Amino acid sequence: MSALDPFYLIVDDADFLERLVPLGVKLVQLRIKDRPDDDIRHQIMRAQTCCAAHDAQLVVNDYWRLALELDCDFVHLGQEDMDAADFEALQRAGIRYGLSTHDEAELTRALAKGPAYVALGPVYPTRLKKMKWGPQGLERVREWKRLAGPVPLVGIGGLAPERLPGLFAAGADSAAVVTDIKTAADPEARCVEWIHATRGFCR
Repeated sequence: MSALDPFYLIVDDADFLERLVPLGVKLVQLRIKDRPDDDIRHQIMRAQTCCAAHDAQLVVNDYWRLALELDCDFVHLGQEDMDAADFEALQRAGIRYGLSTHDEAELTRALAKGPAYVALGPVYPTRLKKMKWGPQGLERVREWKRLAGPVPLVGIGGLAPERLPGLFAAGADSAAVVTDIKTAADPEARCVEWIHATRGFCR
């Protein structure tokens, strides 16, 4: 399995991506919701250009058909997205995919698809959105890593730099961050802080 960068930035538009990726971000997910297809296509193309210029890995959330059309090389799919996704087409195109999981049944389903990583969340309480799953905690991170074996594990939900030692000690390979940077008074400075905080956890 390919190693993941320990800092996994998640942003909801290309404007924010273009502000933060040049700071040294090496793994970034573009997670766009509820926009017209043409706008989404344009945003993905902008993100591709920015990531290529700064040697960053772009992961496109949800829009696997557009990823195929635009020759992207990495997508992220939630459990509901997996129902409709054409995994054979993604594999033929050489597109890697990460998959969200929240319980053991979902993890078993995800691992059967040959993912580039599996994500577990929320590790801690999160402000991002209301979820039907409570905080998973570090014991669940340890269990997920045992079950996932060589497949990289991404922790997401309620993370902050001071929680990184516990997260990585529990077996996570990467820490995904959304709200802590998006809502920061100075997102650029907070992003740099995250980059520096995660460097010591490269595997």
